[in-house]
Amino acid sequence: MTEVEPGFWTTVADVVAGVSLLAGAFLTLAAAVGALRFDSLLARMHAITKPQVLGLVLLLLGLALRVRSWSAVAMLVLVVVFQLATAPVSAHLVSRAGFRTGKVDPDALVPNEMDPEARRD
Repeated sequence: MTEVEPGFWTTVADVVAGVSLLAGAFLTLAAAVGALRFDSLLARMHAITKPQVLGLVLLLLGLALRVRSWSAVAMLVLVVVFQLATAPVSAHLVSRAGFRTGKVDPDALVPNEMDPEARRD
């Protein structure tokens, strides 16, 4: 951690970092609770991917504000970019695999765009 003389902006950065860390931890906890409480595959995936990614971004923002090192911040930005790039793709692939293996109730999907017979061309 780089030594910074205590001042107004250091205090502001520490407060924003603390709020970001708490908000990120809360969103991560909400994602875990949603994964346990929801009953369908698609509802669980929605509960996991949406708040988890935002929670991770807030946690890393708080960490970057607290660490204040350019090399660490660059690494944290790479983690955020890779998370934003891979989370939607993995959620799509899991939902598609769940639909194909019968884990998703087709009647719950309105409209069912995955069914080739239901498509309007």
